[in-house]
Amino acid sequence: MSSNDIYTALPDGRQPALRVMPMPADLNPAGDVFGGWIMAMVDIAGAIPARRRAKSRVATVAVNSFIFKQPVSVGDLVSFYAEVVSTGRTSVTVDVEVFAERDPENPVVVKVTEARLTYVALDDKGRKRPMPTE
Repeated sequence: MSSNDIYTALPDGRQPALRVMPMPADLNPAGDVFGGWIMAMVDIAGAIPARRRAKSRVATVAVNSFIFKQPVSVGDLVSFYAEVVSTGRTSVTVDVEVFAERDPENPVVVKVTEARLTYVALDDKGRKRPMPTE
């Protein structure tokens, strides 16, 4: 674990898109939270600002990068911070940073995942459509 990944608090001045506490059913055979569960939560968190920017439904079209930096455990309070980083003609790209708050008696915050996803704006028939002007 890099010291760059250990914090004393969650990011200041930012609101998480999603906060979740994983349960025992979310574990893999090694006893850590299953990576697929984290990926699903990242996709949900990223879709929130994408949908706001698109002003419509969106669909995930690419997972541009996904880095698991630390395992997540049952009892960790996991916060997903999502931010639009670029907008194309029909798409929006979102960065998601994931932090785990551990050990409530001696709190520590660890950056556990970072990802970049691209979503496409959809019309009411599920076809891609241009992004609205801001």
